[in-house]
Amino acid sequence: MATPSQWIAGARPRTLPAAVVPVAVGTGVAAGYGGAMWWRALLALFVALALQIGVNYANDYSDGVRGTDDDRVGPMRLVGSGAAAPRQVLAAALGCFLAAAAAGLVLVVATRAWWMLLVGAASIAAAWFYTGGARPYGYRALGEISVFVFFGLVAVAGTAFVQLERLPWTAVAAAVPVGLLACAMLVVNNLRDIVTDGPAGKRTMAVVLGESRTRTLYVLCLVLPLAICLALAPWHPFAALGVLAAPLAVPPVRAVRAGATGPALITTLQQTGRLQLAFGLLFTVGLAL
Repeated sequence: MATPSQWIAGARPRTLPAAVVPVAVGTGVAAGYGGAMWWRALLALFVALALQIGVNYANDYSDGVRGTDDDRVGPMRLVGSGAAAPRQVLAAALGCFLAAAAAGLVLVVATRAWWMLLVGAASIAAAWFYTGGARPYGYRALGEISVFVFFGLVAVAGTAFVQLERLPWTAVAAAVPVGLLACAMLVVNNLRDIVTDGPAGKRTMAVVLGESRTRTLYVLCLVLPLAICLALAPWHPFAALGVLAAPLAVPPVRAVRAGATGPALITTLQQTGRLQLAFGLLFTVGLAL
């Protein structure tokens, strides 16, 4: 029987900035247009967090029953370590998805944007089929694309929409750097696991690209968001505040370019999360001003 601390570790709290940041940035966009609605923002945050924790438990379950997690460096795996029964982890994942769906339904009813039901269903399906089902797309080098779409475009634009009930171009533009930083979290995670994922049959983008190109991709995912902040400055001058987070990008970029592997990349993952949070806060403030 897994302990509470093991369940918390299994939820992979260091990945949660990927859920918090897009909601914050989307709310910053809404505030900049004078339409922030905090109760809707909080509901959107709940949806994002529930989906993130749900996908983490779903991945733990699916990878665990496949044996992919039998020999892996990184955060606690509930199924792979034997700390929890697969059915318990599956129930936790499904519970998170159900909670996200319920909160999302409230937002759909509030906005009367019934088409968002399809977006919500697609988000839950993407969370499950990342490593679940007979043909998981996370095993086919599509994980980063899904993260960019759902933790970038959908989360930022969706958060702005449920508050403004319209979709300004700024919400889509702001979603790009947010999506790239979310991708960086997955890229460095898959870079760490590249030596075990390949033999286990898990063809992540890191496995397909190879170690050298994956390191280059990671650096691009950290550098391009800063450049996009500057590109938005002519229309939203304070959006450039996001560049102030640049010093936090230096340690992880150095580590990845220097060839860090295995446990050393756990530190890099933590540093990436800190960069993501700092960038998100500064970018949010800049868009709201």
